[in-house]
Amino acid sequence: MTRQIINAMSWTERPQTDEQAPLVLHLHPAVEMKPEQFFQICQLNPDLHLERTATGELLIMPPTGSQTGGRNFRLLGQLYTWIEQRGTGIGFDSSTGFTLPNGAIVSPDAAYVDLERWNSLNPEQQEQFAPLAPDFVVELRSSSDSLKPLQDKMQQYIDNGVQLGWLIDRKHCQVYIYRPEQPVECLNHPTTVSGEPILPGFRLNLTPIW
Repeated sequence: MTRQIINAMSWTERPQTDEQAPLVLHLHPAVEMKPEQFFQICQLNPDLHLERTATGELLIMPPTGSQTGGRNFRLLGQLYTWIEQRGTGIGFDSSTGFTLPNGAIVSPDAAYVDLERWNSLNPEQQEQFAPLAPDFVVELRSSSDSLKPLQDKMQQYIDNGVQLGWLIDRKHCQVYIYRPEQPVECLNHPTTVSGEPILPGFRLNLTPIW
């Protein structure tokens, strides 16, 4: 789902295009919003999907389309089954925020955190936007999403400690695989994609995702 930054305007004022880009509220330098304050804002606005950039902008994401939401649900189902069988980590859906080392607060479409890393956090950290980068993340591109902002977000994940990331481009049936200190790998029309070595034994069936 696209997280591209645009100039702030109301939904009705926004030009009608095929791209679904979020609204941006510029706060810095007028307001320095701490992660705790951002968490409170999210709690006060539960119907909004919000993120914060590393430079302090507040992003308001449009709702996910029904087709993309359904495919993401099927993706999460496969990941959940693997996690339950292994018992070595925790899975998260797209409503979960993580505070990256660079200060950005992001919500991947799917994420996984090793159980030992998760248990190293105190209860307050677990309750809010956990101050860590997930071990594994997925972003699912819908037909109306622009590719470049998603690629930038994937690179941000890797630069901040994510060990494996998948950008699934349904529009072109491609999967971009991101790993630290390795070039991005692009798979064309794959039927499956392997989570090795970060997710041992996990292989995502892409047939219900396309």
